[in-house]
Amino acid sequence: MGDTGDAESAPGPTPRPVSTLALDGQPERASARKHRAILAAAEEVFLRSGYLGTNMDELAARSQVSKQTVYKHFGSKEALFVELVTSMTDAASSTVHNEIPDAAAAADVPDYLRDYAERQLAVVMTPRLLQLRRLVIGEVSRFPELARALYERGPRRAMDSLAAAFARLDDRGLLRVPDPEAAASHFNWLVMGEPVNRAMLLGDAAIPDESWRRKHVHDAVNVFLAAYGGC
Repeated sequence: MGDTGDAESAPGPTPRPVSTLALDGQPERASARKHRAILAAAEEVFLRSGYLGTNMDELAARSQVSKQTVYKHFGSKEALFVELVTSMTDAASSTVHNEIPDAAAAADVPDYLRDYAERQLAVVMTPRLLQLRRLVIGEVSRFPELARALYERGPRRAMDSLAAAFARLDDRGLLRVPDPEAAASHFNWLVMGEPVNRAMLLGDAAIPDESWRRKHVHDAVNVFLAAYGGC
C-alpha cells in the first residue's frame, strides 16, 4: 500500500498498476516504484487537464503517494512537467529508431524506407503523443525549452538518423544523395507533414488508420525515390 499523506481523493479511473519488478526481474526499490507511479499519473493528469489545470493533490492521489513525496522526487510541478515531456519524447523516439536495420546492410531500399516510415507514423500518430505535442505548443511561452527539446528529440533526431542512413546508401550506390541532410528533411516531411498537421489541427478523429498510412507511405517513398533513386 502506497503512502497517502495529505493527498486528497480524486474522481476518475483507478491509477494504472505499477509493477514491483525491475527490468532484470529483481524487486524494484520502493523509491523507483514511486518515481514511476508519479510519472504515470502525471501523464494522465497533464495530458487531460493541461499544465495550469493540473492539480498536484489529485496527481499525488493517483500516484498513491503524498504530495510531499511528489515534491521530494521532482522538486516542483514545473520540473515534473519537464521530465514527463522529455521521457515521453525519448521513449517514442527510441521505439522508432532502436529496431531499424542498419542501412549498410539494407538489401532493398524501398522496403527499408517503407519500414522506417511506417514505424515512425505508427508511433507518432497516437493520441497520447499528439496530445503531448498540443500541450507543449500551448505552453511554448511558459516553457520554450520544452518545445526545443521535443523538436530535438523527435523530428530532429529522426532527420539526423535518416541523413546518416542516406549517406550510407549513397556510398553503396543505392541512392543519389549529394546533401543527406536535405534529403532527410524531404523524406521526413513527405511522410509526416500531411497526416501530422491534419491530426494536430482536427483532433484524434483525424488520425489515419493503418490502411491509409500504408498507402501514404507507399506514395511518399515513390516520390522520394523519383528524386533520389540510385543509379
